[in-house]
Amino acid sequence: MPLDDALISLEGLSVGDAFGEQFFWLRPEFLLTRTLPPGLWGWTDDTHMTLSIVEILKVHGGIHQDDLASAFARRFAQDPHRGYGRGAMGLLRQLSRGEDWRAAAPALFGGGSFGNGAAMRAGPIGGFFKGDPERAAREARLSAEVTHAHPEGQAGAMAVAAAAAIAARPSPPAGNDFLREVLPFVLGGATRERIEHARDIPGGDHARAVDELGTGFQVSSQDTVPYCLWCAARHLKSFEEAMWWTAMGLGDSDTTCAIVGGIVSLASTIPAKWIEHREPLPVEFNRLP
Repeated sequence: MPLDDALISLEGLSVGDAFGEQFFWLRPEFLLTRTLPPGLWGWTDDTHMTLSIVEILKVHGGIHQDDLASAFARRFAQDPHRGYGRGAMGLLRQLSRGEDWRAAAPALFGGGSFGNGAAMRAGPIGGFFKGDPERAAREARLSAEVTHAHPEGQAGAMAVAAAAAIAARPSPPAGNDFLREVLPFVLGGATRERIEHARDIPGGDHARAVDELGTGFQVSSQDTVPYCLWCAARHLKSFEEAMWWTAMGLGDSDTTCAIVGGIVSLASTIPAKWIEHREPLPVEFNRLP
């Protein structure tokens, strides 16, 4: 069933989100020695907003924008302390007061957000529409429009959803072939241009990828999504390797690891030990055994 793969992507995304969040305060030795952070890893707004995506996919079989806006606002009101950014908090408060997202989202930052928030929650859309990157990208753009009116923010969501839909195939391509298959489903602009550039960076040249693609320090789609797709394309069959490789870029590590986790979990297995460390998801979002 389509929801099964959306839940798989959600699990990978939430584990990546919670894992990446640890590197905002852990010593660098954890990365250098690849030591799993101790204790329970709490997930952030990345996972919190993605729960609403999966809820809407389950109810409607696609993205219903008005209901998605309501779900975002409801969850934010219930638990606003998940690390939401300033812009997201302001927008979600407006939606909670009943304001229309069609007016509120374009007004954000004087022209709409091109942040990485729409991309961070798009993996399960690709899982839901696995094998159909065109449909996944189209639905992801609908999901992005609710909060990210700027085309770059939408392009990031489209790229991640298309990548997840491709990764969910029985025998997905890897490396540059993977990136090449994603590109037709991404709006033109800086995000797409950097994904194109990612094909020129060898799989072992992590320092160059960080330097030329960015790892989310600017919290923008174009500074986040190309690096994530580069990491996912190079490590599609190993969740662990993809996570460590992504986290080494530091930057907005909860979001980069969430994006990569939501993609590679559809082509690999999430180690049980990692799931045990992650804060549990609400029971209705647990995968069936």
